[in-house]
Amino acid sequence: MARHEGVPAIDCGPALPSAAIFFCMSILLSIVTVLVMLACLALIPLGLPGLWLIVVITMTLALLGSLSWTFGLIVAGVALVAEVAELAVLKKFGDAYGGSRKAFWGAVLGGMVGLFVGVPVPIIGPMITAFLGTFIGAGLVTYFETLSLRVSVKVGWSMLFARTAAVALKIAVSVAIIAAVGVILLL
Repeated sequence: MARHEGVPAIDCGPALPSAAIFFCMSILLSIVTVLVMLACLALIPLGLPGLWLIVVITMTLALLGSLSWTFGLIVAGVALVAEVAELAVLKKFGDAYGGSRKAFWGAVLGGMVGLFVGVPVPIIGPMITAFLGTFIGAGLVTYFETLSLRVSVKVGWSMLFARTAAVALKIAVSVAIIAAVGVILLL
């Protein structure tokens, strides 16, 4: 860069070696990546694909060479197992307490409707109504099938507990993935 006549030079001090700059940027980007992944956790109780966004971030890091492809594929496999486990938990709880296949789908649909109806409280409101929608959806379908309030309430509660267990499982898997990614990126 050419120096202009009459303009004094500004001394910015000693320049950092490029390796130190690269190291600082690497640490900063690792922290930002982990924070974005942690933000994805808030989507899971809402029934949104927070776990799959974490998988996409992990696979992007593998594509960029920050993580191995083996690790990325293992993460994707673990996420798939967690999704299957979520459906299995819902089905098992429903079957154990007299719920039908229609009650299972009523719980799933009720949870989605509850998410979008929401209570006007940011983040917590839709979460509450999504869980409430699971209970109401399973309960209503069971009531129309059996015309028994006692059975429909029992099935509704079982689906609510199942959804809570499934969300807890997916959050636990997500936290484990985030921790593993964070450790690998910082090493």
